Amino acid sequence: MSKTLIVTGGAGFIGSAVVRHFIDNTDYTIVNADKLTYAGNLDSLGVAKHHARHKFEHIDIGDRAAIERIFHAYRPTAIMHLAAESHVDRSIAGPAEFIQTNIVGTYTLLEAARDYWNGLEGTAKENFRFQHISTDEVYGSLGATGLFTEESTYQPNSPYSASKASSDHLVRAWHHTYGLPVVTTNCSNNYGPYQYPEKLIPLMIINALQGKPLPIYGKGENIRDWLYVEDHARALHLVLEQGKVGEVYNIGGHNEKRNLDVVHTLCAILDELLPQSKYVPHTLLIKYVTDRPGHDARYAIDASKVERDLGWKPRETFEQGLRKTVVWYMEHSEWWKGR
Repeated sequence: MSKTLIVTGGAGFIGSAVVRHFIDNTDYTIVNADKLTYAGNLDSLGVAKHHARHKFEHIDIGDRAAIERIFHAYRPTAIMHLAAESHVDRSIAGPAEFIQTNIVGTYTLLEAARDYWNGLEGTAKENFRFQHISTDEVYGSLGATGLFTEESTYQPNSPYSASKASSDHLVRAWHHTYGLPVVTTNCSNNYGPYQYPEKLIPLMIINALQGKPLPIYGKGENIRDWLYVEDHARALHLVLEQGKVGEVYNIGGHNEKRNLDVVHTLCAILDELLPQSKYVPHTLLIKYVTDRPGHDARYAIDASKVERDLGWKPRETFEQGLRKTVVWYMEHSEWWKGR
């Protein structure tokens, strides 16, 4: 029996990696539901964009009628919810969109999914899944030691993380109150091809290639756990197929790095790959700027549950993944120029 998966935000960074993964590795029909905001780009789908099993729907997850229409039209076996406003700086400057998309949009999607699920019967109802993709930022900030686990207390510190925490709680409540079969994942910082240039790694690569300053908040001491986006897509597939209803799975890359060290590493890669560049050494482009308000000091995920229960492990080391990413941006300037 063929399966149909709705992916919200499927033209975004992580969403497009998920779509590419499912088209390349499964026989799923993928319904890509995306609003195509500034960070959405159908070109991020690569060859999957024109694949016969890829169906694009230009919709807003806050549009209940549009969501109900695609449920009715495609009769999905599952929905993977990735659509979100996701940039902390933008949430600080203007939180309203984050509240609308991440909270109200998730609520709207949950209600449409609940109505659809209630209309299913037999194995179709039993097998349906609502998979919610969230972030480790909902847990707040760690000190020098310790790891976020699935039992960590929620302590969001930015409008972005607060909106994602709220969406997590809504998903949990719709499971416990209404019985909707949900599963939630919280991931660490993703990086890789097709990431919008506002985020740290693509911004630094693109600025360095153009000889522009490499702005680093504070002293660059903030620590993040880095996860290659294709490893994340594999994990989400496993959780969809094998995850236990009602459970939360934390997905991390076991790659804790200071922001400053990340930038130094990618500069060294660029120095090696572009020895004739007039910007060598690229570290001379680093510029320290005023720190972000409420900047969380450290994130680090304990991914032992998803590894133990589902057999997932990241395939890419940070060094390998970062080199692949740098090379990709060097070779795909047509994708990022003008964005």
